Amino acid sequence: MRTEIVQVRDVPSAELDVLRDRAAARSISLSSYLRELIHHDASRPEIGAILDRIATRASVGADGTDIRELIAEGRT
Repeated sequence: MRTEIVQVRDVPSAELDVLRDRAAARSISLSSYLRELIHHDASRPEIGAILDRIATRASVGADGTDIRELIAEGRT
């Protein structure tokens, strides 16, 4: 896997302190922690893509009343 160097400027000190503390709490370096955050964010689809995928699905033909009744049945 090819990697790149990323530099982030103008990060407020208070926010950087929080990130350092979170990395330290996990006994990892700040760089490792930031890599994990980037990987987690990049591996998840954006909400727009999710909504587009949902929009292509066929309707189930149920209204709010039907859904509430099914939920109530499931709770009993």
